[in-house]
Amino acid sequence: MPLALSALIAGILFGLGLAVSQMTNPAKVLAFLDVAGDWDPSLAVVMAGAVTVAVIAFRIAAGRTAPLAGGSFDLPTRRKIDTPLVMGAMVFGVGWGLAGLCPGPALTALLSGQRKAFLFVGAMLAGMVVYKFMSRERPVDG
Repeated sequence: MPLALSALIAGILFGLGLAVSQMTNPAKVLAFLDVAGDWDPSLAVVMAGAVTVAVIAFRIAAGRTAPLAGGSFDLPTRRKIDTPLVMGAMVFGVGWGLAGLCPGPALTALLSGQRKAFLFVGAMLAGMVVYKFMSRERPVDG
C-alpha cells in the first residue's frame, strides 16, 4: 500500500474516532475538564484507549527497523523538559480549556461547519505563523 494511501486511511480513521468519541464537541470536552463542577468522565475512556494504542504502537515500532508502509520512523529522542516544552504545554492547555478544542478535533470539526472550529483553526494558524517568525531569531536547543 503506498505511503500516501495509508496516511489517508489513518487520517480518516483518526477523524472518525474523534467525531464518534465527541472530542469535536467543545461542550463535551469542557464538561470533561470541569472536574470541580458537573464533571463528565466519559472522555477519560477515550484518553485511556488512545494511550493504550500509543503504548502498543511504540512497543511494536521499537522492535522494527522500518514502518510497514515504507519510509522511516520519526520517533522522539529528546528527554529534556525545557522552557519551550513547558510553555507550549501551558498554551495548549489554556487553549483547550478556553475553547474546548485542540488541533486534531478542531480540524475534524471544520467538516461539520462549526463556527467555533473555524475561529479556533484561524487563531491556531496565526499562532503558528507568529511562532515561526519569533523562533527564527532563537533556535530551540536540541
